[in-house]
Amino acid sequence: MSSPPLKKTPLNARHRASNARMVAYGGWDMPLEYSGIAAEHMAVRTSAGLFDVSHMGEIELAGKDALAALQGISSNDASRLKPGQAQYSALLTETGTFVDDIVVYCLKSDHFLLVVNAGNVFKDYNWIAEHIGSAGDAVAVDASSRYALLAVQGPAAVGIVQPLTGVDLGSLPHYSFAHGEVANVRATISRTGYTGEDGFEVFVPPQSADRVWQAILSSGQAAGIVPCGLAARDTLRLEAAMRLYGNDIDETRTALEAGLGWIVGWDKKAFVGAGALRAQKAAGVAQKIVGFELTDPGIARQGHNIHAGEAKIGIVTSGTQTPFLRKSIGLAYLPADRTSPGTEIAIDIRGRMARARIVPLPFYKRTKGAEGDH
Repeated sequence: MSSPPLKKTPLNARHRASNARMVAYGGWDMPLEYSGIAAEHMAVRTSAGLFDVSHMGEIELAGKDALAALQGISSNDASRLKPGQAQYSALLTETGTFVDDIVVYCLKSDHFLLVVNAGNVFKDYNWIAEHIGSAGDAVAVDASSRYALLAVQGPAAVGIVQPLTGVDLGSLPHYSFAHGEVANVRATISRTGYTGEDGFEVFVPPQSADRVWQAILSSGQAAGIVPCGLAARDTLRLEAAMRLYGNDIDETRTALEAGLGWIVGWDKKAFVGAGALRAQKAAGVAQKIVGFELTDPGIARQGHNIHAGEAKIGIVTSGTQTPFLRKSIGLAYLPADRTSPGTEIAIDIRGRMARARIVPLPFYKRTKGAEGDH
């Protein structure tokens, strides 16, 4: 059987005309890099980068009982959201492991937008539809085709986007959003991201995506904005210790093991996975995610085994050499008694044992504004 053709974002022609290096990712034809991973990574840390994240999925949940339905299927407490606010959350299995990690946007008290990972849209939509069946007046719609999504990330983001919109970006709190126009295009501007920097994710109609993309690049030219691909997005999120579905979180890892207990609404009465997570919280986790940095030369990659002496004790879930920190870092799951910062481990890098040590997370935290993005 032949594979289905790769899906294309509304900016596909722009990426190709800009000589981006394209790759298949989650069923999409996506830019891996433009000017190089290191250059793009450093631009985001020091100025700004522009990402096409239109491959992400959008599922809308609406109806009189939409909040009750959302409370039952998502880990975080959505009742705390007011219209114009967003939160990081998850869809969990009955055992407390990840169907997906999501961002929930409260459009109205009875209307929510869930942004889900690109490769999980079909699975997530079917899972949501199945689990809200008994919730009353609530319906889920896969609205992914209605949105293109651009991310402007970096310390210069406010100054770049502000000339293009009437929305007062400076007064927009972290994890909130506003409706307005960007470059005379109807848009929703969210102060969120996946890089550890300040910045915005801008939802626009697909047919207007190229116009907004070019307007942002033009506005940011003096500040040094560059278009960025998936590779820099991955090194940036790893420096900020943000979990990546399929690497660091999946249907074998619970929210507590992943260090994401803070996105669990422990005071909620019931939600999928609640019983398992409460039991695990009471008993304590047997293993959990850690950050490490290599003290020997080498780069640890996903799938590399971790040893203590002769014993294999874990596996690397994400790893890279970071352009900004200039360190070889990674995430891994280890037995709970071997997760203290300073603990020495060894990583099997293609048959060579490289020494590493456990370090606190995140590896990188921006100084201004203090809180990291998700």
